[in-house]
Amino acid sequence: MSTASHTPPQTLPDAKKVGMVSLGCPKALVDSERILTRLRADGYAMSPDYAGADVVLVNTCGFLDSAKEESLAAIGEAIAENGRVIVTGCMGDEAEAIRAAHPQVLAVTGAHQYEQVVDAVHTHAPPSQGPFVDLIPQPDIKLTPRHYSYLKISEGCNHSCAFCIIPDLRGKLASRRIDAVLREAEKLVAAGTKELLVISQDTSAYGVDTRHDPRQWKGREVRAHMTDLARELGQLKTPEGDTPWTRLHYVYPYPHVDSVIPLMAEGLLTPYLDIPFQHASPKVLKSMRRPANEAKVLERLKNWRDICPDIAIRSSFVVGFPGETEEDFQYLVNWLEEAQLDRVGAFRFEPVEGARANALPDPVPEEIKEERYAKLMEVTARISAAKLEAKIGTTIPVIVDEVGEPDEDGDIGATARSQADAPEIDGNVFLRNVPEALAAGDFVTVTVEDADAHDLYAVPV
Repeated sequence: MSTASHTPPQTLPDAKKVGMVSLGCPKALVDSERILTRLRADGYAMSPDYAGADVVLVNTCGFLDSAKEESLAAIGEAIAENGRVIVTGCMGDEAEAIRAAHPQVLAVTGAHQYEQVVDAVHTHAPPSQGPFVDLIPQPDIKLTPRHYSYLKISEGCNHSCAFCIIPDLRGKLASRRIDAVLREAEKLVAAGTKELLVISQDTSAYGVDTRHDPRQWKGREVRAHMTDLARELGQLKTPEGDTPWTRLHYVYPYPHVDSVIPLMAEGLLTPYLDIPFQHASPKVLKSMRRPANEAKVLERLKNWRDICPDIAIRSSFVVGFPGETEEDFQYLVNWLEEAQLDRVGAFRFEPVEGARANALPDPVPEEIKEERYAKLMEVTARISAAKLEAKIGTTIPVIVDEVGEPDEDGDIGATARSQADAPEIDGNVFLRNVPEALAAGDFVTVTVEDADAHDLYAVPV
């Protein structure tokens, strides 16, 4: 009688682990999410710290010299903590500078070069499990909280602004197919996203490079155009039946932007526009090589507010650009007093290696830059404080980002945002006395009780 021989059961080796440091803008964060999603499909696991990782990816920013210094410091920290580091992102175009500072790096790849990054990880930490070990498909990896997501609609930019090297780093405008963008948005909302943040280098130019290539979507033809995209995103519904918030970021004020304002008035789009004005003085705008006409902008802002009184407009400005006179700066301040923007960020001009602005005459001394920056922030904080104070006593919708623990009296507080507040860059709405069942991502109607220069304080209705 023969006995069958038993082979011992095979166990899968532990998955190789990848750590990730993501620096810079939301567009880089989306790149990081895509890289990690690809690596997980190849059988890798994610490491929350340096110690447990077989290899660490550093996604760098190369926009300003200060950002490059931060990137080099992050690479150095990853090498000190782990030793096995692959560099990608916008500073990846300066491989020589990276290797000069950190000769130990294993590989360097440029911005949105997903294939090369994945290949480098395969080379230096070969996968121990084959791809698609799981029978159940895994959702894409997100580096943001579950309730909001960045939706990247294009890469690169066709402008040649004097202070910017993004077209050199990320190339010319390359728009994604509109059906692919809408499919991704639909999938994100079905998976729990309550707020979509539409990003690119120039959202208004979406589809210009593909001649607004039309595609079939839900039995109708839609063009790769900002207005078609906005209208379609406004049709989305969460599993609970709510309309998710949709914010448009990096919107240049081209004429067709006027046609998305009625969609905000109808409640299909979040009444929020992020427009990078950068300056108001015609002379400075010209030397910046910015595509803008500031005089008409004030008239258009007024029209937008007539159509959609709730619209919040955020922008950013550069002070101390080479050749900016006291008169130019005063022009900007007067323009801001008239424009009454809701949210404003400001930057002191900083030379960027390779930018045309570095060769311009009449650089502004650092101490004058500081004075102008302080004055601008003081003016915009005063405008913001008055606008927020006017909201006291009103009832507004908010989205919850975080719920706190009960205090000694059992009162629970929460941090939320209004429709005028994008995550990470604008203000918050701090809630008191919220119900115990409240969770991150919930929409709540609240009464505003108090305000300061940047934030609101409210209680649920």
